Amino acid sequence: MKKSEHRPAKRTPQRTCVACRQVRPKRALLRLVRLAEGRVEVDAGGRTAGRGAYLCSRRECWETGINAGRLEHSLKTTLSPQNRDELVDFGRSLPEESLSGQAS
Repeated sequence: MKKSEHRPAKRTPQRTCVACRQVRPKRALLRLVRLAEGRVEVDAGGRTAGRGAYLCSRRECWETGINAGRLEHSLKTTLSPQNRDELVDFGRSLPEESLSGQAS
């Protein structure tokens, strides 16, 4: 027998959306990161240093996460009005339904 036949299957990292609380594969969610200066940005690569939180790539989750304060709570910060506007603008570019066609 080959060694490769005994390896267990790789696990897919899972994360929870702070808005809808659904657990999904890490790559299916968008990571937001609180930078050292307190600003919050979308972390496209998922590796920026700082405290992170995840949101589904659906407009509804994005709006809930920002407007209901769930993102601020998860990141332990307060968004400045300018930072909030930038994130809301980004959220408007997202689809209303999830990319996989599943609604939460």
